[in-house]
Amino acid sequence: MTEHMDNARDNREEYRQDTVMEHEYDGIQEFDNRLPNWWMWIMWGSMVFALFYWVVFHTLELRPLPVEKFDAVMLEAQEEQLARAEAAGISNETLMMMTGIPARVAEGRELWVKHCVACHLDRGQGSVGPNLTDGFWIHGCEPMQMLNVVREGVAAKGMPAWMNQLGPTRTQTVVAYVLTLRSTEVPGKAPEGNPCSF
Repeated sequence: MTEHMDNARDNREEYRQDTVMEHEYDGIQEFDNRLPNWWMWIMWGSMVFALFYWVVFHTLELRPLPVEKFDAVMLEAQEEQLARAEAAGISNETLMMMTGIPARVAEGRELWVKHCVACHLDRGQGSVGPNLTDGFWIHGCEPMQMLNVVREGVAAKGMPAWMNQLGPTRTQTVVAYVLTLRSTEVPGKAPEGNPCSF
């Protein structure tokens, strides 16, 4: 028993000493020291944490990534800002804010497909109605001017008034989607109206 303890003590003493390895490169010799326990704990802890993080966030996707969490918080803030703006009254700025909220744009897309595709085609390139993706607009290119056209229609051009069918909120949502089509320059119907700078 005493001999075993002496050997253990000797081993500990050996770890405390700087042992020079036999090889040499450019006149430099390397020490072969035992790493301290705190360093080893940090290394193994980092490896376990990295594996846990990879499995939870990337493999199984049990939790949202920090960037996704940030995007969700920013979206919530945008929606709150939009709600305050809508309460103060619809304006060009309010309609532009809607284009930054994916749920509103997606809803506008659904309404577009249901009611607008027949005249403007799927990507807004125009058929009976004008091309909404170029830089030319017949009745003005400001968001509020677009909203008025959608609400009241243009009887002379065959554009129906959608206010009674869709209501105020959904007409605004459609306009928000149309605003995302601007300047996408989809080949289609020839330009009509006056050029606009957005």
